[in-house]
Amino acid sequence: MAEKNDIQVVINGRIYNLSGYEDTDYLQEVANYMNSKIAECKTSDGFQRMSPEYQNILLAINIADDYFKAKNLTGQLAELDDEKEKQIYDLRHEVIEKQIKYESSMKMVEEYKEQVNLLQRKIIQLEAEKTRQDT
Repeated sequence: MAEKNDIQVVINGRIYNLSGYEDTDYLQEVANYMNSKIAECKTSDGFQRMSPEYQNILLAINIADDYFKAKNLTGQLAELDDEKEKQIYDLRHEVIEKQIKYESSMKMVEEYKEQVNLLQRKIIQLEAEKTRQDT
């Protein structure tokens, strides 16, 4: 099982202790994300005039918005992946069908070549018989 990691991070100018089973780089990335969302909210008109409770709600809504957008994108990408997999499956079957037709055609070509050879021998035989009859 993974070892629990602890790290001190700065979020919105305050030091916090984060801990988790993820590596410390990931935990720092989470803190950086929080700082960027806070900075983004602070650029909004009126954010500083809101009570800390409303500021936190606005921050949570922004994070939830990012989450749902990422979740929807993930779903769209999964659907696209499924579509591509189906296309690949269909193409593989098409290739197999073409290969079977090709092999069947090649077999027919070989059979026709044999028939042509037999007919050529028959022609030579008949010409030889005719030549004998003419003499």
